[in-house]
Amino acid sequence: MRQAIGGRVRELVGSGEIDLTRPPGDDGLFGPDSVTWAVHGDFTSMMIGGVASLLVQMLHPAALAGVWDHSDYRHDTLGRLRRTAQFISVTTYGATEAAEGMIARVRRIHDRVAGVLPDGRPYSANDPELLLWVHAVEVDSFLRACRRYREQDMPVARQDAYVREMAVIAERLGARDVPTSRAALTAYLDAMRPALRVDHRTRTVARHLTNQPSPSRLNAPINHVMMQAGIDLLPEWAARLHGFIRPEIGKPVLRLGALGVGRLMQWALH
Repeated sequence: MRQAIGGRVRELVGSGEIDLTRPPGDDGLFGPDSVTWAVHGDFTSMMIGGVASLLVQMLHPAALAGVWDHSDYRHDTLGRLRRTAQFISVTTYGATEAAEGMIARVRRIHDRVAGVLPDGRPYSANDPELLLWVHAVEVDSFLRACRRYREQDMPVARQDAYVREMAVIAERLGARDVPTSRAALTAYLDAMRPALRVDHRTRTVARHLTNQPSPSRLNAPINHVMMQAGIDLLPEWAARLHGFIRPEIGKPVLRLGALGVGRLMQWALH
């Protein structure tokens, strides 16, 4: 049972495809004393935060267009989640050379992601403003998930440190004016809300993500709980834009279930 569940989880996030070994004296971009190592070390909150991040990111027309025009979301909706998990794993825990190589690889991929929005405006994945949006939502989602499922009383100074550390990744990807504190991150996301939209394409991609069939019966309950916990983690304004109904009466049970699933996955992954 442990091997079966663990194997499916590793397959989901692609952990068997990456090398996290580091040469002596190389702590990578952050190091074991960083807040980033601690936040990213909790598998449960990272998976839930990853789902929430994708749902919020797609509310931006240009981010949605990149998915709609340049990805096989209909048949590989979880693929982006897997690739994101691999990128975060390597840039967090990998050797400096491996992390820098992963960043360079993503930048090369971004070179090919460009097009025109339905309203005629051009978009590009290398646009510093779009890179900033994707980064900010990701950091906010991971931080929110960590505070809900791992470190509920995380001090503001520690939250600021995480936002500041993660700004390094965004800047190396090409983003500018990256928030370096929790307050600045919140202010940025609030300021972006008027630019967000939902249309039939947003609803289609969101539906494919949240209703993605599980690759196995064994993992189906786990996938369902993680998806629902991701929806539950959304800021109220994002859930409202998506049209998600989140009954208050069911939230304690869902969050308890997510914690239970997390413990099961930690057991399966040793």
